[in-house]
Amino acid sequence: MKIVTRFAPSPTGALHVGAARTAIFNWLFSESLGGDFLLRIEDTDRVRSEERFELQIIESLKWLGLEWRGEIIRQSGRLDIYGRLAERLIDEKKAYRCYVTAEELGQKREEASKKGEIFRYRREWSQIGAAPGKPYAIRLSVSLGEKIFVEDLVRGEIIFDSSEIEDFVILKADGFPTYNFAAAVDDAQMEISHVIRGDDHIINAPRQILIAEALGLGKPQLAHVPMILGQDGKKLSKRHGAESVTEYRLCGYLPEAVLNYLVRLGWSFGDQEIFTAKELVEKFSLKGIGKSPSVFDSGKFLWLNGKYLRDLPEERILDEMAAIVVQKGLPLQSPQKLRKIMEQMLQRSETLNAMVDQALYFFIDDFEYDEQAAAKFLVEKNREILELLAEELLGFKNFSHDNIHGGFERVMQQTGVGLGKIAQPARVALTGSTKSPGIFDVVEILGKDTVARRITRALDFIGSRGA
Repeated sequence: MKIVTRFAPSPTGALHVGAARTAIFNWLFSESLGGDFLLRIEDTDRVRSEERFELQIIESLKWLGLEWRGEIIRQSGRLDIYGRLAERLIDEKKAYRCYVTAEELGQKREEASKKGEIFRYRREWSQIGAAPGKPYAIRLSVSLGEKIFVEDLVRGEIIFDSSEIEDFVILKADGFPTYNFAAAVDDAQMEISHVIRGDDHIINAPRQILIAEALGLGKPQLAHVPMILGQDGKKLSKRHGAESVTEYRLCGYLPEAVLNYLVRLGWSFGDQEIFTAKELVEKFSLKGIGKSPSVFDSGKFLWLNGKYLRDLPEERILDEMAAIVVQKGLPLQSPQKLRKIMEQMLQRSETLNAMVDQALYFFIDDFEYDEQAAAKFLVEKNREILELLAEELLGFKNFSHDNIHGGFERVMQQTGVGLGKIAQPARVALTGSTKSPGIFDVVEILGKDTVARRITRALDFIGSRGA
């Protein structure tokens, strides 16, 4: 049997990390067995589907390195197929036209609720208000008292009773298919062998099986994977932080880290934590998927990204940093200066964005001083230190690390104070805070002209506070 999997997102939003994990599992399964991974866009929700979301989803899949085979299938281009098959089921007495409107069903649902009853659609209602030309939906006839067996490759056998499933709509009055009808038809016609999806789709499995059997179509093997939870034990959502692949990309996460982390949410291979994409393809199997929900740990995710970041070739880091600098509208530095900034920030940052965000003082002069830092160090008693430091540093023709170090040493000798009491006022004057790389490195990277401007600015700040 040829292995064929698919990812079938609805373009109603950006690619959620849970959906991304589903795509990754399907891609890995097909790749590991030499099969095909296909992409289907389920765009039959005319109200919420948007082209921009489809483009974001496609871009996210490409960014993660998930390559699909063949053309993208879009359900909106297959409406004639769904319509013909639905009418065939009517001809075969396996489905029927239902004229009851959504408003009428809503009224009956409300009446059942008032009586404390569970609402179930009744087939005899189908002809309410039937008339030539009146719009109708098409419902599948579901036989009562039958067992529907789902051989789940993760959970084992699951049995459903058809008596718990009412006659359900397969084609809506507007001619658009319902999710289950389109999915069952498409999976069969695309010759999908395996469907790996979240366990929130278990409820859809018996309906899709009934549709496939009614049409005489093939049925893929199913594997339902547990959902992803936040650290509070609730379903992962916006309140837990970023929730889409696009957001993590914009935050400076690396595709290698996102791929690795999402795979490990629910899948394991011994105690190994870090995998290359090639290793994942070689080692992935459905047997490694657990049955319990996975917890999304943003701290661990950040740590993993930092590890990947520090393992990247320097040239790629520099290219990524340069792109972020341009994106943020910051002045682009020389390649030599950007490399020096990168060398200082790499061990202090977990994302590409953080490498730039925590080093803004290397790019701009008009940063704000941290209030507590300025109140402690940009004060009158430190004026002499800054003036002497400026005199020493600005006298060098060769603004080298060794000369800068020597300049600080001479100010220490002139003032009789230790390096810390000189370095901290200088650090606040040059960076705006008390946290930065080593002061000698900061001074060297900034350069003589910038150091002169910033010390002058700090002295003016001291003067303005004393006035």
